[in-house]
Amino acid sequence: MTYPLVQELAADGLPVAVTCRVLGFSRQGYYKWLACPVTDAQWRQAHLINAAHDIHIDDPEFGYRLISDDLKDAGHAVSENTVHALCRQVGIVSVIHRKKGTGRKPGPPVHDDLVQRDFTATAPNRLWLTDITEHPTSEGKLYLCAIKDVYSGRIVGYSIDSRMKARLAVDALSNAVTRRDVVPATADTVGTVLHSDRGSQFRSKKLRRALKTHQITGSMGRVGACGDNAAMESFFSLLQKNVLDRRPWTTREQLRLAIVTWIERTYHRRRRQRRLGRMTPIEFETVYADQTLALAA
Repeated sequence: MTYPLVQELAADGLPVAVTCRVLGFSRQGYYKWLACPVTDAQWRQAHLINAAHDIHIDDPEFGYRLISDDLKDAGHAVSENTVHALCRQVGIVSVIHRKKGTGRKPGPPVHDDLVQRDFTATAPNRLWLTDITEHPTSEGKLYLCAIKDVYSGRIVGYSIDSRMKARLAVDALSNAVTRRDVVPATADTVGTVLHSDRGSQFRSKKLRRALKTHQITGSMGRVGACGDNAAMESFFSLLQKNVLDRRPWTTREQLRLAIVTWIERTYHRRRRQRRLGRMTPIEFETVYADQTLALAA
């Protein structure tokens, strides 16, 4: 756009007609721009870019396709090609599509490490662990975010989706909160703690807001601390052997139903764990509840 140049030259005394003739403009176009220097299209583009930036900051793994989906969900009537062009214009690129071998490190923690690799708890709902796993189907990948209570090993909340967004972790937390009694923080204790790695979903603003809303204390492991994921990896390993790798999965819905059935019917109610005295997670928590009632009587 060179209309500002016409304006500058006019201020220096050069006639608008002469400048427009030399530059190949129409005077009508210049005066129309002068009446409204920023067009509606430019305003709309600026708002789209700002909205795309916000989505990308919240989920750095998002490329233009997922950003386009979120913009549409937010009410913006915009095509995927337009979003692609805007993202290229301002340099918005999914972190998982960057060139390999750049030595990219995990993002900075947004919570202190309150666990320090001590994965024990004296009661339910004191320490929850969370992580995300994925598995392919003929329709594409399916993602599972699970939350595990360290005390009994029970999966207290989970969320399953076709996209690995911050919403996946938020929904898993919401599922856990509806099933469990969150322990409120006091002057002496931090209450219920949710511990995770430094994945972008767990560092997102959406999850931090959800933690604050539900009065849950966030905790985040150190970079390179493999033991931080061991407790969750043991559950995911069982899921892999017993469900995910048992057969090829045609649809996401087939796999989703298989995961839910195995968690609720087999892992919680049939699979006995040595560390729980050869009880299932449900049985172990039932014993705790009975003992608590007996002490209170």
